[in-house]
Amino acid sequence: MLPELDEVSAPYWTGGAVGELRIAHCGSCRSYLHPPRGACPDCDAALEFRTVSGNGTLFTFTVNYQQFHPDVPTPFVIALVELDEQPGLRVATNIVDCDPAAVVSGMPVRVRFEEHGEVFVPVFAPARPLT
Repeated sequence: MLPELDEVSAPYWTGGAVGELRIAHCGSCRSYLHPPRGACPDCDAALEFRTVSGNGTLFTFTVNYQQFHPDVPTPFVIALVELDEQPGLRVATNIVDCDPAAVVSGMPVRVRFEEHGEVFVPVFAPARPLT
């Protein structure tokens, strides 16, 4: 299932068209927020999207062996990646381009994008070759 593009989340889902991972940011609190919201939950200020590095660390993961959709082969890795820009800034994603058995928490990862029409889904791959 792909997300609906709306005014709150569209920059996150479309930034991959130009190779950018865009995360909502509160200029008042100076913090990033994910998932995107209409306003900052702490100070109610308007949020703007900023391009981040796309680098992160695999926080936690699970390997899924159940095929829920015929177009998604198993096994696949469902993960939380903590982005380098801020402690606790985590994105739910998939880990790609590596054997699921080689995935370990704490490994450095880098964003990639899977294009689905107007939607560019951020996924992450190992930042360096796994041994």
